Amino acid sequence: MTVLLELVKSIILGVVQGITEWLPVSSTGHMILVDEFLILNTTDEFKEMFLVVIQLASIMAVVLLYFKKLNPFDSGKNDLQKKETWHIWYKVLIGIIPAGVFGILFEDAIHDLFYNWITVAVALIIYGVAFIVIEKRNEGKVPTIATWEDLNYKVALMIGFFQVLALIPGTSRSGATIVGAILIGTARPIAAEYSFFLSIPVMMGASLIKLLGFGFTFTLEELLILIVGCIVSFLVSIFAIKFLMNYIRRNDFSSFGWYRIAVGFVVIGYFWLIG
Repeated sequence: MTVLLELVKSIILGVVQGITEWLPVSSTGHMILVDEFLILNTTDEFKEMFLVVIQLASIMAVVLLYFKKLNPFDSGKNDLQKKETWHIWYKVLIGIIPAGVFGILFEDAIHDLFYNWITVAVALIIYGVAFIVIEKRNEGKVPTIATWEDLNYKVALMIGFFQVLALIPGTSRSGATIVGAILIGTARPIAAEYSFFLSIPVMMGASLIKLLGFGFTFTLEELLILIVGCIVSFLVSIFAIKFLMNYIRRNDFSSFGWYRIAVGFVVIGYFWLIG
């Protein structure tokens, strides 16, 4: 019965992760809230690793959905198309440099200073307001970066610097990169795709580090919890990504902004009430 309960918790965490990793609403913020009501009965070391690795499962949904677009060895592509695919990867590698450098240098300090509910709540609200203001400002404007060819290396690096903001919990990695890309003049579908692709090397690296640090010394119960969480996170991510891409073709991000603001005040209200 105990194992079954922990598997149910793993399923719920996988669902939350799969949805919030891709929608610009902050997966960290939601996980902090969920953790208040749904605590895995495991060691702290396993839990920390679990929450990172189920993000990797979410990333694999991107690999599946965009495999053809991201595969430079696809025999169905001509030489020009293969070259364009390599350029996408070069832009991704350039885009992850700023967050990679800042993460390596300041990860511990950021964790000690900002991993608390106050930071999460403030970040949720601030970026919620930013979404609304930016979308209002851009209303009626035609994006200057409407294709992957338009997204040059300078723009890729600029968006990468916006991803640095996502080191602060509550910001949302996808939210920071999408807001930054839109500010620069990128069309929403390209902004979202670039945000997805940036996550692949970042989360693969982070997950590998966590797994190596944990040492692969799982109990059977821990292994079951991890596998179930990853499968659920992967499957839910597929639907979340498809939903977001369909949604932004007809709508802007303002609704996500209002949602973030509401969640931010819920976080403040909850933690203020419990003292």
